[in-house]
Amino acid sequence: MAKVKTDLFNFKAAFEELEQIDRWFQGENVDIDEALKRFKRGMELVNEAKEHLKKAENQFLTIKKELVVGED
Repeated sequence: MAKVKTDLFNFKAAFEELEQIDRWFQGENVDIDEALKRFKRGMELVNEAKEHLKKAENQFLTIKKELVVGED
């Protein structure tokens, strides 16, 4: 499981991978060592997604500010 780079982050792909991890955990044969690996990977994806969403939010706020100021 490769780490997602923020500058190459694909939110949809990350979300799909998180869904796969979730489905795996819902299975009957959960190996503890594999569970630790998948949990770590899931947390990496969640942190990357949060960072990506924060950057997107900041971009939206910047655009909104520019448009509101531009209307005066």
